[in-house]
Amino acid sequence: MTMRKTLHNFIRNFISALMVIILVASCTASNNPTTNTNTSNGTTETITVYTALEDDQLNKYLESFKQEQPNINVNIVRDSTGIVTAKLLAEKDNPQADVIWGLAASSLLIADQQGLLEPYTPKGIENVREDFRDSKDPPHWVGIDAWMSAFCVNTIETEKQKLSIPTSWADLSKPVYKGKIVMSNPASSGTGYLSVAALLQLKGEQEGWKYLDALHENIAQYMHSGSKPCKVAGSGEYPIGISFGYRAVKQMNGGEPIKPVFPKEGSGWDIEANALVKKAEIKPAAKTFLDWAISSEIAQQYAENFPLTAVKTNVKIPKGFPEDPFAQLIKNDFQWMSKNREAILEEWTKRYDGKSEPKT
Repeated sequence: MTMRKTLHNFIRNFISALMVIILVASCTASNNPTTNTNTSNGTTETITVYTALEDDQLNKYLESFKQEQPNINVNIVRDSTGIVTAKLLAEKDNPQADVIWGLAASSLLIADQQGLLEPYTPKGIENVREDFRDSKDPPHWVGIDAWMSAFCVNTIETEKQKLSIPTSWADLSKPVYKGKIVMSNPASSGTGYLSVAALLQLKGEQEGWKYLDALHENIAQYMHSGSKPCKVAGSGEYPIGISFGYRAVKQMNGGEPIKPVFPKEGSGWDIEANALVKKAEIKPAAKTFLDWAISSEIAQQYAENFPLTAVKTNVKIPKGFPEDPFAQLIKNDFQWMSKNREAILEEWTKRYDGKSEPKT
């Protein structure tokens, strides 16, 4: 099954899971404005962009847009994938965003099913890999990169505690790691769900749950952010965090004692993608932003952070990622993930939620 076909099936039974957090999300979603105020070249137009891209990526990415389009102000609303998705659904009758940038493609499929996306063909679409964009013409969403699960291992702490560096999912279930691991919570984190779904697919459901039971014995805490397990591993609070590749590589290359580990059995994954929000007034600046968001120039910056990008570049794979990143991805059956998501999260919560960090 191709990536494109399976992604289109990753919507069934997902909406009900999001309904639980819509009311909270509409009140508590983070609102972090980043604005370009240069108006020297003419009339200024403001657009609101919803995104789940990492905070430490946004400023650098946006700087090139500001230089190219000094008369477009960009108001960024940034939060986790689940919260952004729920916020979009909550605002269905009165959409606030103009553009969605870098949200999971699986979430955009949900928004599209609800009639929230306006079809648009951005300039340069011919340069985007077919498997990284909607098959409709014009497309309803266009991808920019893919991210995958990984372990963040603190080399100082593992040496101090005489722990070997795990290289596989199987290693993490060994009793020697009891209380040494933190992980993203799949009920609130897309990264966490990718990991759980990957394990159930890799091992089969019966053996997968048996493995997760063993892993749970070693988990100190399930965290509500995809990146937080890596951050606390970097600080030495815990020696191992189950997180995602970008964060592990970023912290290592930033000088932290983190070794990124991409498990031998394979990594779960998804695509970060863009879309135009359907609303009564669609601003020309929103389309301009989406044109820029898949341009060769910004694709170069995406490639500095991710080894898999929708637009091919000549950028070398960032140090710390596998040499063949496509080979690291599991054969992800998105139809199965969609059909079983609610049941998986219900079962996971029943078994393991006692170790979840408190919700703030």
